[in-house]
Amino acid sequence: MIKKALSVILLFISCSAFAQFNVTIQWQPIKPGNQGDTIYYKADQKLRWNDFMGKPDAASFAAAITESGFGYSMTMNSDNIKGNLVITVFCYFNKMRSWVKKGMNTDYALLHEQHHYDITYINSCLFIQKLKEARFDRNNFSSLVEKIHDECFNAMTKMQDEYDGETRNGRISTIQASWNKKIDQQLAAISTN
Repeated sequence: MIKKALSVILLFISCSAFAQFNVTIQWQPIKPGNQGDTIYYKADQKLRWNDFMGKPDAASFAAAITESGFGYSMTMNSDNIKGNLVITVFCYFNKMRSWVKKGMNTDYALLHEQHHYDITYINSCLFIQKLKEARFDRNNFSSLVEKIHDECFNAMTKMQDEYDGETRNGRISTIQASWNKKIDQQLAAISTN
């Protein structure tokens, strides 16, 4: 009987401690004005060729390169009773590390590069979704966020490689059209959530 009473008390204490651990997941607030060499993803803002400010790699067979990624920052405030974790997620395009070769700046090539950026955004949204599904507590939040980030980053890398591999960097127009449709559908699904 005493064992059962202690078990119930411990269960109650652990449940109340878990209930008092609040997690907020948010997008990086985008400030108006010049962002330097970084563009943060906005669904209504598409890339333009003058965003590609890096020096082209003459040895590369690619017509253009999009340097994009996603990341996060965390802040944790706690006292003996409550813990508040805020995870801020961002998706970015690096202007100085993205480039286009002279004479290759066509609308077709720009759409291919835009979809690289969109793939990054799709996987950053997957990251947020998985964060929302995670069961965080005071002991696991740091390692769990890192683990989820790594999983989603690897998924993004795989999708980017499949995209370039199957389209041969956009050179196979029929497969490019198929990927355009697939990416647009995934973006539409995100905007309705």
